[in-house]
Amino acid sequence: MKIAFVSSEAVPFIKTGGLADVSGALPKALANLGCEVKVYIPKYSDIDDTQFDLQYRRDIGEISIKVAGNTRIVKLYQSKLPESNVIIVFIDCPYYFHRETVYTIDEDEDERFILFSKGVIEAIRIEKWAPDIIHCNDWQTGLIPLYIKDNYKNDPLFSKTKTLFSIHNIGYQGRFSKSSMLKADLNERYYFREGPVEIENTFSFLKTGLWFADIITTVSETYSKEILTPEYGFGLENVLLLRRNSLYGILNGVDYADWDPARDFYLPFHYSSDELSGKLKNKKYLLDHFNLIFDDNIPLIGIISRLTDQKGFDIFKETLPELIKLNAQWIIVGNGEEKYEDLFRSLTNNFPSKVASYIGFNIELSHLVEAGSDMFLMPSLYEPCGLTQIYSLKYGTVPVVRKTGGLADTVQDWDEQKHQGSDSGNGFSFYDYSGLALFLSIKRGIDTFPFKQTWNKIQQNGMNKDFSWDKSAGKYVRLYEKLISSVS
Repeated sequence: MKIAFVSSEAVPFIKTGGLADVSGALPKALANLGCEVKVYIPKYSDIDDTQFDLQYRRDIGEISIKVAGNTRIVKLYQSKLPESNVIIVFIDCPYYFHRETVYTIDEDEDERFILFSKGVIEAIRIEKWAPDIIHCNDWQTGLIPLYIKDNYKNDPLFSKTKTLFSIHNIGYQGRFSKSSMLKADLNERYYFREGPVEIENTFSFLKTGLWFADIITTVSETYSKEILTPEYGFGLENVLLLRRNSLYGILNGVDYADWDPARDFYLPFHYSSDELSGKLKNKKYLLDHFNLIFDDNIPLIGIISRLTDQKGFDIFKETLPELIKLNAQWIIVGNGEEKYEDLFRSLTNNFPSKVASYIGFNIELSHLVEAGSDMFLMPSLYEPCGLTQIYSLKYGTVPVVRKTGGLADTVQDWDEQKHQGSDSGNGFSFYDYSGLALFLSIKRGIDTFPFKQTWNKIQQNGMNKDFSWDKSAGKYVRLYEKLISSVS
């Protein structure tokens, strides 16, 4: 089957978050299962043509696309996802995509992804490549299902094409004024109160995708249930309740070619579940890098995160006076809200023997923190899937998480499992979104750490879990097949 996979970012070309990891890995896993996959992303100015061997499609030349009453010129470039035969097509329009950041707060942010959506469809039409499925991801691609069902409904190339829309974070909805519909050449009859595209007097690209896609997926089973509630649905829970029979949760996978302590390019010492001595060496190396003293009896707690309320740093701050008294060391890597950046700078200055921080993004340091830490903290308010807790499991770094979204699907609490007569737990978790619940879970981990046999069992349980893309890709293929065989 032919799959057009549409995303606003994909590794290794451009990345701001987990969507890029999915877009760079899932298409390769689908291809390994026999699908013919093409990936479509914008050609941002940060993408290095030479490094990734981008080839201009001279045989296609310039494409004229109308947005907001203006005609913009689009060119197509082409490359392949590394270590695969998956073609990646770049929609090139410097007017819209040569900006300082991938996503902007510019007045024409709606126009940028109107052009991208139209550009993808026109690229498919020009190549006369009829996809069985167009797999759309997040609000930036939310107009495509409506375009296929309305603007292009009489195009025979798309007569059998079905659309699947994946929600990676329902909090980002692509809301614009009603005038965006005219910019996009969409029929205004769809815009009315609580209708298929309107939410709170705005035109939402995300809601449009949810309403018009043939099937909706999100990135974990628990999150697919959470977003049906007002607490997690961000105003779209009623739409999803209407479409709940077409909503599926498929846990994201990870690419173990990049995240495996036995062969991690960034680690000074490799190790595996059979031989963990390298993990201790990485801990010593990491602590030395941050001028912290190594003590095998003191657990090191790592954090790699965007520093925002959503990631749970409000409840972290709430219980901080108690946390800092615990017999533990902390290393934090991340950036985000200024108040939290300042908080961790202050902690580093005031407790230099216990806390170290790096404010910013550093891929090498992220790998080293995963490998060198004993515990990993993710107290998120909500977490659609989460990847760093899955990396932690593979690296024998015991996660402490809040039971939400993908965190609930991947981390099984050691004490809860023991209470049920099982020794299959691989971390520590809590339900209540409170500083007290966070503190008690971290303390349970710290109290368990001295019991090395038990700790090793928890590590082994995590390291032996398999969250590779093969299983998840198989679920997508079955959904694709279901769509293809369905009657419109």
